Amino acid sequence: MPMAELTTTNERKPAAAQSNAVTDLAITGMTCGNCARHVTQAIQSVAGVRSAEVSLEGRTARVKWEPDFAGNPAAVIQAVESEGYGAKLMASEGREPGESLLAGWKLNMLLGVPVTLLLMLGEWLLQFDTVRWFQWLSFVLAGLVQVLAGARFYRGAWAQLKAGSSNMDTLVALGSTTAFGYSAWALFAGHAGHLYFMEAVAIITLISVGHWIESRVSVRASAALRKLLNLAPAMARRQNPDGTETEAAVADLVIGDNVVLRPGDHVPTDGTVVEGNSAVDESMLTGESVPADKAKGGLLYAGTVNLNGRVLMRVTATGEGTALAHVIAAVRRAQSSRADIQRIGDRVSSIFVPLVILIAAAAALWWGLAPESARTAHEWLSRFLWVAHAPEGRLGAAFIIASAVLIIACPCAMGLATPAAIMAGSNAAARRGILVRDGVALEKAGRITAVIFDKTGTLTAGRPELANTWVVQGSDGTVPALAAALARNSNHPVSKAVAGVSGATLELMDWKEVQGAGVQALVRHDAIGTPGQNGKPQVQARLGSLRWLREVGVDLGPGEAFVQQWSAEGATLVALAAEQSLLALFAVRDSVKPGTFEVVRQLNAQGLRTYLATGDNATTAGAIARQAGIAADHVFAEVRPEQKAEFVKQLQRQGQRVAFVGDGINDAPALEQADLGIAVSRASDIAREAADVILLNSEIQAVPESLGLARATLRTIKQNLFWAFFYNAAGIPLAALGFMSPILCAAAMGLSDLVVIGNALRLTRWRLRPARGLQSAAMPVDRGHRRSEHQSHS
Repeated sequence: MPMAELTTTNERKPAAAQSNAVTDLAITGMTCGNCARHVTQAIQSVAGVRSAEVSLEGRTARVKWEPDFAGNPAAVIQAVESEGYGAKLMASEGREPGESLLAGWKLNMLLGVPVTLLLMLGEWLLQFDTVRWFQWLSFVLAGLVQVLAGARFYRGAWAQLKAGSSNMDTLVALGSTTAFGYSAWALFAGHAGHLYFMEAVAIITLISVGHWIESRVSVRASAALRKLLNLAPAMARRQNPDGTETEAAVADLVIGDNVVLRPGDHVPTDGTVVEGNSAVDESMLTGESVPADKAKGGLLYAGTVNLNGRVLMRVTATGEGTALAHVIAAVRRAQSSRADIQRIGDRVSSIFVPLVILIAAAAALWWGLAPESARTAHEWLSRFLWVAHAPEGRLGAAFIIASAVLIIACPCAMGLATPAAIMAGSNAAARRGILVRDGVALEKAGRITAVIFDKTGTLTAGRPELANTWVVQGSDGTVPALAAALARNSNHPVSKAVAGVSGATLELMDWKEVQGAGVQALVRHDAIGTPGQNGKPQVQARLGSLRWLREVGVDLGPGEAFVQQWSAEGATLVALAAEQSLLALFAVRDSVKPGTFEVVRQLNAQGLRTYLATGDNATTAGAIARQAGIAADHVFAEVRPEQKAEFVKQLQRQGQRVAFVGDGINDAPALEQADLGIAVSRASDIAREAADVILLNSEIQAVPESLGLARATLRTIKQNLFWAFFYNAAGIPLAALGFMSPILCAAAMGLSDLVVIGNALRLTRWRLRPARGLQSAAMPVDRGHRRSEHQSHS
């Protein structure tokens, strides 16, 4: 799917193909963020749906289908309708014919606010509430609001009823109808006294205003995703074979095309530099503020900005194959996912509305059939709470208090408590170059008690250099050539360091890499000057860890002094052997990443235990651990990748909730076993599926920040749930006892939604607090040089 689809509604694909990829729907019946969440989940439950984007403000849904799937819009419409909402295919222009520009909450406010203010002025200031002509005027105006502005709630309640369900619309429709119906009956029956037309109007108006504010405020929660969607341009400057340049749609680019980038241009898709050099701003994609230098062979990512040079790039990925597309998909997946803690709110919400209706009915019967005991209870509690005037008359009190109970008990805050926090938290993480798989991962990250670090490419820079070499006396001069030949085909950083010892070539047979151990191959004995064994023309040559070579019977005794010396200096030792004969030892040293010690201290200050797991020997591992600030008894050395997973299990059996931080390649078993897998990765590697959290820049400074943000998100979820439960637990009894009027209940209901969303939005301003005497680990460290092109490491 082309990148243009990620950034604009005008996809540049042929119409037939487009219809199979994307389906746009007009959705009716949504009144709040909770409704939008239910619609999203309903759409995503349909087979073949890849993702769903539901806009509450626009009342639309965009459904993206899996590749090569024909699409099934009818199934989506049926799923949405089964949840009590309406759905139909949208017109190609994106707006239904005849749709009013005043659609949505604006119409409710344009009608409801003036009427509410007029009735309040007449009743509260001019004292016209018992004047007959004003009561008839109130009836007419309130009827208009009830029919026109209230229609949205009535339609939603009816749709929910047909689906055998209920929601906020049910409570609002019942509450406002109760107040209006009683007042209309009293007016026509000629009863004197106060009528409640103003309360009926205020209920609809205040709730509409609250939802309009909610929809506007919620836009901030998805700001990071919208910025990502707008990063990649729709057009690019393609270079033709004859050297001329033409404007081309990004959707029309194919792998192998050459694209010209001038200063200030956004990179249209992923590619490599084939000519020129420049600095590129990758901050929106990776969270790294320092521009990256790009020269020939450097990697470019869609959405990043070319700053100061002319560059010719060759396209290497398009559409959903780009790094930006993976980032967008990850953020969307996180925002539409559900955390386990959300089940609490879902279970309560499923029985909440019927329970509230029963409570409202019970309160109405109490005030209607036993008003003396109800007023006695009201007056007794007023001594401890506040003075409030209960509605006059037996029948009036019954209807109005029932209305108040129905209005104040809106379940929206409960439904928004978790998704609002997850949306804000995942967006805050995305702006920092931290991708969280889903809400469950975010929740797990907030409960971590121990962090295990891999060494190469995680704690260390992942660019080892050869520090020294030891060769067995009397060995043939072809030893460096043999070591280089064995290492040359491996992508492991240590192998790359050894591969540079010689430029000579040797013919190898049956070469293979043993994961977590090294490489081996057959080589003719006469090519390396060693005698054949048992009449065989080839010998088995191995290059790898000391542990592995000991296991296959190689005697490492001759090089023991070399091993001890360089292990103590933190170098990784690699041995070269032919059959069981030791030929050479190589000391490869990789520097610890700047700021690693501060990161470990920051994690320890957060109450987390830190560990190191590495395939290096104990001496080397201990040296690295000392530089990183990890306790010696928290080091797990000389382990294969699969044994790291066993170390994770060992800590889990001790009751620890473990996060494993690795490079996402050889550490897949440990990342999968851990309660939380964190992949320290470059943008080109973000598709790794083993990790729950992916750090788009390779600096581990983001580890304490990601865990701290996750804990803040989990704390916000708990705060929101507490507020939602507390609000209803306190509000319903107060309304049932006559301490809250329907107007106050409507205002409180809208306020509860805003409190939940506002509390969640605090996460967008969250900052990691530095440990005592320590600069914040979230701040970039001085690397001493401008960041250059980074490759992913094995």
